[in-house]
Amino acid sequence: MQALPLTQSGIQQRGLMSSSEYTFKLVQVCLPEPSKLVVMCDKRKRQCVCLCQVYKSCLHGLLPNYQAFYRVCSRLTKHQSTLLSGQDKQLLVALAGMDVSVPHVAVVSLAVCCRALKLCKVPAAVLHAFDDIRLKPASQVVLGLPEHILAAHAQPSPNPVQLQMTTPFPVTLPESALPADFKKQHGLLAKPHKHLVHRAVLAQHMGEFKSFSTSPFQLNRKGIARSSRTWQNSEKHVYLFLGYCHHYQQVSQPTLQLFLSSPLIAQFVSFYIAAGHSQLYIRNFLSCAKCVLRWWQSKPGGNHPSFVAGLEWLQTLGLQVADQLPRPSKDPKGLADIGKWMCAADLVHTIHGAEQQSQAQMQQQGVTVETSRDMHDAALAAMIFSHLPPVRLSCIRSLVGPAYLGPCLHPDCKEPSCEGNRLSIMSESPLLMRISLPHHKNARKWGKAVIEFDVPSDLAQLLHTYLGAPRKALLEHHLLIGDACPYVFMDMHGRGFVAAAVLTLYWQKWLVSRGGVPMNPSMCRQVFVDERQSDSATAGPSNQGAAMVMGHSVKQWDKWYDMQYHPRLAQNAVEGMQSWRAAMLQSHTLAAPDLTLSIALHCGHVLVSDYEESRYQSCCSDSDSDIELD
Repeated sequence: MQALPLTQSGIQQRGLMSSSEYTFKLVQVCLPEPSKLVVMCDKRKRQCVCLCQVYKSCLHGLLPNYQAFYRVCSRLTKHQSTLLSGQDKQLLVALAGMDVSVPHVAVVSLAVCCRALKLCKVPAAVLHAFDDIRLKPASQVVLGLPEHILAAHAQPSPNPVQLQMTTPFPVTLPESALPADFKKQHGLLAKPHKHLVHRAVLAQHMGEFKSFSTSPFQLNRKGIARSSRTWQNSEKHVYLFLGYCHHYQQVSQPTLQLFLSSPLIAQFVSFYIAAGHSQLYIRNFLSCAKCVLRWWQSKPGGNHPSFVAGLEWLQTLGLQVADQLPRPSKDPKGLADIGKWMCAADLVHTIHGAEQQSQAQMQQQGVTVETSRDMHDAALAAMIFSHLPPVRLSCIRSLVGPAYLGPCLHPDCKEPSCEGNRLSIMSESPLLMRISLPHHKNARKWGKAVIEFDVPSDLAQLLHTYLGAPRKALLEHHLLIGDACPYVFMDMHGRGFVAAAVLTLYWQKWLVSRGGVPMNPSMCRQVFVDERQSDSATAGPSNQGAAMVMGHSVKQWDKWYDMQYHPRLAQNAVEGMQSWRAAMLQSHTLAAPDLTLSIALHCGHVLVSDYEESRYQSCCSDSDSDIELD
């Protein structure tokens, strides 16, 4: 974009300002709180001057990552900086809306700026923006941040030329067949297509859709705000659908307008069926598609009747997918045959062996990275199964240690005094540790009730040992993270298990190394419920208390976790009938029959009520071959 001439007030069109040396552009950056980032590019030397200021707080309120950014820039440029003055300073003050006493601004090259951004882990969109700036070949072009950074704060996107769904709606799904060039990673977040995510129109659509879905009060939206985890799932389904349209349907510019095409949705569902996805996965996509349609409906001109018909069409499609693709029934024997199941006794024995081995190695070899990692893995396994009723994995992943004193790290937490899911040391002698879980799956349904309990002594001793020298050795080994990692458990790179898939792969690899099978860690909940509900269950916790720690109710055991619920009840019923039959035979003490009344049908002395006579006649009026009398 070429520089535009100055107006009398010194402000260009499109938010650009220029002086003799610099070109300025004001942009809104997608950050947790409103910020202004001024990018000034030297046209002659291709150097960049950056200043980030939070509204009403000047430099004292900078976000931590930008504070680090300035420190790194200062170190990389050997503490050399340039003070703006005169017309340049006046233009900067007028453009950014800052106080007249603007602090000095560091002048850094674009290469140094990109290095600093990477070291400080600033938002990916900003990093991509500076990469784009650095790769500009012409120095006379106005260098500003790309428009996709404006997505979250931009004006509402223009409506499509025709804001309605494609009609007529498909009455059947197209033939299910995988394309010849089928790739499992076909979404826009895959590396070959990731650049499309930052296109201006799509980024603006996603920003508006996220705001519509997650805003606490959005009165033209049906239902409550989506949590961060639900939004991440919706975002994943959106990018998978758009990636399919781009890769297999040759759509060069994928946007959310593609959700208005019912034939594309039908083809995508057929694609999912051919790829072997479960009905639950497909129905989650259809639920996401309905949310996108409701977002389009909320826009000006979105009252077209095709939207109502489209939502009904998606609802019908979801019901028929659930009917034709039933959830496969799983049982322990079938899962054991394919190497996805371990009984409770074997799992407890494996974890107990890991605990003993890690403690013995720590005593023999001392604190090393290897022995520390072994103790970390044993403590993680003991938290997942054995000592406690299987706590939800999301709670274990988000568990912070006693040393962390910062704010709650849960993205949806709005309580200023909340400390998050925390492991606390209540006393050292005797050792007492406590786990508090305010953020769990059913926290909203339970009225924000906290799952809280004291850790058993054996597990507390193991965790206390790990949180000492072994954890410190792991943190020192991972220099990029260091003491900044607040979570109790961390992956091989010293980062918390933020993504569920990372913990799943980590657990499977560890379990196989201990002689087990690559069973998902979430399956431990089914293993526990299967043992507790079995006829041979050993003495243990009450079902209601265990279900409370697991974050649900006993009713959910029968519906989701007890895979032998129906066959066990059926078998118990059949076996119980034999006892019932024997009891009936033993209690049969009928006296001799009373023969004073003859019941012969030819005798006219039998009294028949009017109701029985009418019922008998109505039965006889039907065909004898089709009627089976009660």
